[in-house]
Amino acid sequence: MPSGVTPPPSYPSYGLRILDRTNIIVTGITACFILYTRSAGAAYFSLGAVACSVTVKILKRLLRQARPPQVTQRKQKKTYGMPSTHSATITYYGTYIPLACTYLPLHDTLPPSIPVRLLAPALTIPFALLILTSRVWLGHHTWPQVFVGCLYGLAFGCLWFTIWMRGANQYGAVVERLVITYIGRS
Repeated sequence: MPSGVTPPPSYPSYGLRILDRTNIIVTGITACFILYTRSAGAAYFSLGAVACSVTVKILKRLLRQARPPQVTQRKQKKTYGMPSTHSATITYYGTYIPLACTYLPLHDTLPPSIPVRLLAPALTIPFALLILTSRVWLGHHTWPQVFVGCLYGLAFGCLWFTIWMRGANQYGAVVERLVITYIGRS
């Protein structure tokens, strides 16, 4: 390899390569769900994920705890490690989605059935646990950084869901009716 050229990232497995790109995968799935349902609740949920990510990044700059040293050929991330943003955000997903499936009515674009209510949490929770552990496996974070990220995401998910249940859903219904009126459902 020519001098001055950084070697490509080294991953012990193809699975870890995919897990290192979960932000793209999760964002893509979320965007597809919002576009499919055109649901104000799904858009609000997504806004919560962004808010969780941004606020945890602010906390990260305040705490300024370093990431673990890299042991592979991959580049060391330049941001701080405490708390883990991926861990906070995916825990937000793992908190909000089961709450929504348990306490909210299904959106009218989704089939009204118990398996639909169970499918999202059944997929989200194991995927979230895999992402959480991958942050340590990939060397991006320590277990304490992941744990604090989990606590943050859990608290943020509960708070964001409570805000929706205590009135934000009424504004969401108005917005959704406007979208249906001007853009349509299909």
